[in-house]
Amino acid sequence: MGMSSRTSPKVAVLMGGLSAEREVSLSSGRECAAALRGEGYEVHEVDAGRDLADVLTALSPDVCFNALHGRWGEDGCVQGMLEWMGLPYTHSGVLSSALAMDKELSKDVYRRHGLPVVDSVLAAKKDVSRAHVMAPPYVVKPNNEGSSVGVYLVHEAANAPPVLSDDMPDTVMVEAFAPGRELTTTVLGDRALCVTDILTDGWYDYDAKYKTGGSRHVVPAEIPAEITEACLGYAVRAHRALGCRGVTRTDFRWDEARGLEGLILLETNTQPGMTPTSLTPEQAAYVGMSFGALCRWMIEDASCHR
Repeated sequence: MGMSSRTSPKVAVLMGGLSAEREVSLSSGRECAAALRGEGYEVHEVDAGRDLADVLTALSPDVCFNALHGRWGEDGCVQGMLEWMGLPYTHSGVLSSALAMDKELSKDVYRRHGLPVVDSVLAAKKDVSRAHVMAPPYVVKPNNEGSSVGVYLVHEAANAPPVLSDDMPDTVMVEAFAPGRELTTTVLGDRALCVTDILTDGWYDYDAKYKTGGSRHVVPAEIPAEITEACLGYAVRAHRALGCRGVTRTDFRWDEARGLEGLILLETNTQPGMTPTSLTPEQAAYVGMSFGALCRWMIEDASCHR
């Protein structure tokens, strides 16, 4: 575009970080940085370490593109630091990031706003490993880690409780298993884009989510219009209820046999993946927005006081 550096905002793409999702974040960050350069921005890739504040002070960017996933980057921590430093940033603010990252608290918000969720409880890891805390089938997952790191599916026929790994936190969320199809909807500002049907072989885990070919995305989902409309509406309501900004992606389960009654919200991601195989860029492309245009929209949407 030939913009001079004076008219082109200096963008720091925050990536990598300290969470279990570091590698995915590096992929997102590299793709977004390349796309933003293509849109004419001056882009600096910043691997977010403990010295992030010092690095950003020295760099003095006009705006920060948050491509971090998981803890610290997705839970309000880095957002608070950027607010403190007065640096405009993308995606959701401090409170909505923290709320969405805490699965049980965000479900409380959903319930208050009349959005459908399954029953769940928070329990001590040692209790979950000792005996069933609810009747199987159920799912055990960390309450506040991103992605599907450390997710256990306890089948209906399971006699014994799950043996949880050492890296699971002391308190976990146990949630009634919702059968059915995995659907997801991206919200961009105030607009829900479309619905994707995620088809996987078996459980949709960390490998399936982030490895090409591990899951197949049907965009738009071949589902009844009533279910499409419900997903679009629920996703916008979830985004607003949590106070989110910028881009989010809300995941659903749909049990076809139960019609609209079989549709439930799983969670809202405030930092959805931004790699070529990611769901959000695919949905943007479906509505006619290139990857570069999506990244540009996020930069133009950036601010403090989110």
